[in-house]
Amino acid sequence: MCLRFSYSLSLPLLFLFFLGSIPSILTQQNEDPTIKTMQDFSGYPVVEPPHPFVSNSLSVDAQTLQKQIDELSTFSDTPAPSVTRILYTEKDVLARRFIKYLMGLAGLSVREDAVGNIFGRWDGYEPELAAVATGSHIDAIPYSGKYDGVVGVLGAIEAINALKRSGFKPRRSLEIILFTSEEPTRFGIGCLGSRLLAGGEALAKALKTTVDSQNISFLDAARSAGYAKDQDDLSSVFLKKGSYSAFVELHIEQGPILEEEGVSIGIVTAIAAPASIKVDFEGNGGHAGAVLMPSRNDAGLAAAELALSVEKHVLESGSIDTVGTVGILELHPGAINSIPSKSHLEIDTRDIDEKRRNVIIEKIHQSAIAIATKRKVNLSEFRIINQDPPALSEKSIIEAMEAASKELNLTQKFMISRAYHDSLFMARISPMGMIFIPCYKGYSHKPEEYASTQDIANGVKVLALTLAKLSLR
Repeated sequence: MCLRFSYSLSLPLLFLFFLGSIPSILTQQNEDPTIKTMQDFSGYPVVEPPHPFVSNSLSVDAQTLQKQIDELSTFSDTPAPSVTRILYTEKDVLARRFIKYLMGLAGLSVREDAVGNIFGRWDGYEPELAAVATGSHIDAIPYSGKYDGVVGVLGAIEAINALKRSGFKPRRSLEIILFTSEEPTRFGIGCLGSRLLAGGEALAKALKTTVDSQNISFLDAARSAGYAKDQDDLSSVFLKKGSYSAFVELHIEQGPILEEEGVSIGIVTAIAAPASIKVDFEGNGGHAGAVLMPSRNDAGLAAAELALSVEKHVLESGSIDTVGTVGILELHPGAINSIPSKSHLEIDTRDIDEKRRNVIIEKIHQSAIAIATKRKVNLSEFRIINQDPPALSEKSIIEAMEAASKELNLTQKFMISRAYHDSLFMARISPMGMIFIPCYKGYSHKPEEYASTQDIANGVKVLALTLAKLSLR
C-alpha cells in the first residue's frame, strides 16, 4: 500500500483519514515514514489499539473469583477457617497446580523458574517491549487467613480475564507472577522469590546451605516440589533491571484505615522496609531460691530490659512511621524455678525513612551493650539479619492508579504500606506501585482475615484498568 499526501491537507483531516485507515496501517506495523513523522511531531501514537477500551466495559466475575479464593483455601494443613500453606509442602504444590491451571484457562503462557516463581503471560501486540507485571504470593503462615497475597494472584488472573472480555488488546505484554515464599515461615527468609528475582547473589549463595527446623535443606525441599532439579546455582532466577516497564501489586491493606474511613482504594506511595536483629545474652543461671538477688546475672532480665528499650527508642523517634517489635523472646532453661542463663530476642524495626530506622538500630545496639554491663551478663550476639531499604512507588504508576480509581468512581486514599511485600524487591527491577483494598478490622495473618466480594471486585477493576493504561505506554 502506498500513501501519498498533499502538503495542503490539514492536520485534522489527515488525522481523520488515518483513523479510517487503522486496519491497513496496523498490518504495516507502523512502518510508514509519514506516520512516524506525525508521531514524533505530536508525541502521541497516531494508531490507537485495534480495540478501543473504556473503563465502563470492565466486567469482573466476582462470584467466580470468590469461589476460587474459597477453593484455594482448601489446600491447607490446618482446618478451615484457618489456612496453613508452607513452602514446598504437598499443599503448596497442589495450590501451585491450581494457579497454573487457572492461568492456562485464561489463555496465558506459563513458565516457572528454578525456585518456583510462576509466570503467566499475555502477549501484547508489541511483545518486544518490556512487559507490565502484577502478582503476589499464595503461601500462608500457620493458622492464617485466605486473602493475604491470594487476592493479588487470583485477582490478577481475573483482571486479565476482565480485560479480555472487554475486547482490550495490550500493547506491552501483561505478566502475572506468583512469588515463591513471601512469608519467612520455613526457611526464615521473607520474600525469598522476589529477593532472588532482584538479583540477590548473597541469598542465592546462602540457600545452598540453608536448612529448615527439620534439618531439610532448601535445595532438597525445592527438588521435592519439582524445582532446582539439576542445579545448585540459583542465579538463573535473577532478572535484569528493566525486565519490566512497571509492576503493580493488589493486596488487602492488613490494617484498619480504609475500612474505618470508608475508602474503597488505597494507593500506596511507599513501603516501609524492615530490619531484623538477633540478640543473645548469657548469664550464670542458678536456683531460683538459693541465689540471692544481689548475686544474680539474670539473662532473662537483660532481655526484658532490652525489649523495653526498643519501645523507648522507637517512641523517642517522634515519627508515627517508626515501629519496633520484639516478636521472639526465649529463655533457657525455661523452668519456673531456674534463673535464666541464656536469653534470645528477635527484633523487627521498620520505617519508610531508612536513615531514621538505622539510627534506631544503633541505639538498640548501644542499649544492649549497656544492659549487659550493668547486669553483668555477656552480650554473646547482636546480629543484623537483614536491613532492606524502603521503596517509593513510581509517580507515573501512582497517577495511573489514581486515574483508574477516579474513572471507576471509587474513593481513594494515598497511604504508606507498613507491612512489606514482594513489591519492595520488585522496585529494584522496575518502577513499582501497590493497590490496597479494605479488610475487616485490619485483621491479617489470622483466620478472621476477610475482604468483601465487592471490595475485591473494586480492587480487581482498578488493577485491570491500571494495567491497561500502563500497557499502552
